[in-house]
Amino acid sequence: MNEVVGSHDLLLITLDTLRYDVAAELAAAGRTPRLASRLPGGVWDERHAPGSFTYASHQAMFAGFLPTPAAPGPHRRLFAARFAGSETTAAGTYVFETPDLVSGLAAAGYRTVCIGGVGFFNKRGPLGSVLPGYFQESHWEPEFGVPSPTSFEAQIDRAEKVIAGLAPDRRLFLFVNVSALHQPNWFHLPGATREAGDSRATHAAALEYVDRHVDRLFTAMGDRAPTFAIVCSDHGTAYGDDGYTGHRLGHEVVWTVPYTHFFLEAR
Repeated sequence: MNEVVGSHDLLLITLDTLRYDVAAELAAAGRTPRLASRLPGGVWDERHAPGSFTYASHQAMFAGFLPTPAAPGPHRRLFAARFAGSETTAAGTYVFETPDLVSGLAAAGYRTVCIGGVGFFNKRGPLGSVLPGYFQESHWEPEFGVPSPTSFEAQIDRAEKVIAGLAPDRRLFLFVNVSALHQPNWFHLPGATREAGDSRATHAAALEYVDRHVDRLFTAMGDRAPTFAIVCSDHGTAYGDDGYTGHRLGHEVVWTVPYTHFFLEAR
């Protein structure tokens, strides 16, 4: 990462609440072809989330603790704050001198931009201002939020404007929190109703919706500059699994998340 930081733009996309099992099944079935085309062998990396809900997980990720491979470690991290005794900081790790990755990249000359999605990014109160407050520039509109059936399209519209307005020689760290997977998501499945509510199937339909539009964002970033992209979930969610519903709980479907990273260049 020491060769990437400074020479490449950086893109971090969190597919908020996306379950690993749903992501893996859809990729294998050919239902998310655009995302699958970016995965090594068309397969998501199975990882463990650093938190069981959005706020906790993003606090950890912004400190350099991305989802951890679901296998015995230790596992080298891509980014890490300088911290004595760290067993996951290695020669290839980009080490920053600030408390968080976002300010570390700003200190390295990056323009840091957040395009929020779920309520923890809505800037409507002190709690919703903490995570976007890490960034030099942050955006949130109701159209980006959980209840909107076109949230991801609206987020990409804003991202394209941000990308187009930045000087070509300025490096960019763009973070996008995708809200479409989060409950409520019933409206992404044709024939589903508000009364029937959300389900694993509507969660899957929401991922298909994201997949239909994600190449717009990849193209905008790759056309601007060579980009290193990370796409992952911050946590999963339960739909009646073993009697559990939702997240902020210690079930396997909450802790197990999909992850990948790759390079983007103009095509």
